[in-house]
Amino acid sequence: MTADDPVDELIDALVRCTFQVTGLLTRIGAENDLSLTQLRVFGILRDRRLRVTDLAAYLGLDKSTMSGLIDRAERRGLLARAKNQTDGRAVDVLLTPTGQDLTRRLYGEARAALIPDLDRLTPPQRSQLLTLLQPLLTGG
Repeated sequence: MTADDPVDELIDALVRCTFQVTGLLTRIGAENDLSLTQLRVFGILRDRRLRVTDLAAYLGLDKSTMSGLIDRAERRGLLARAKNQTDGRAVDVLLTPTGQDLTRRLYGEARAALIPDLDRLTPPQRSQLLTLLQPLLTGG
């Protein structure tokens, strides 16, 4: 790696940004007795319900690990299982009203913690950053 390589500089910046956000989310999760993986699940399910198998695949977890995670969240009243609306043999996982409330609160905490950093960008810079990140986030 050379310091003059713009790709290496970009990769370094992305990794450092990821570490910063992951550290923030890990702290917020720990303060709420939640793992980073549980936070990811709540973030994914905040506006949808997914089949257990699809959620496990998206997170890179095997089905038994995913089932254990869902079981623990169900006991806390945060997640629920329900029959898939189009395939009665499949099972979906979704946030309960309590899980939705928690997810909104956690999002608010993360937002409040990230705003000071984002405030260092001008509105056009924020818009540009979002535009530039979109292709990376869509997996395209």
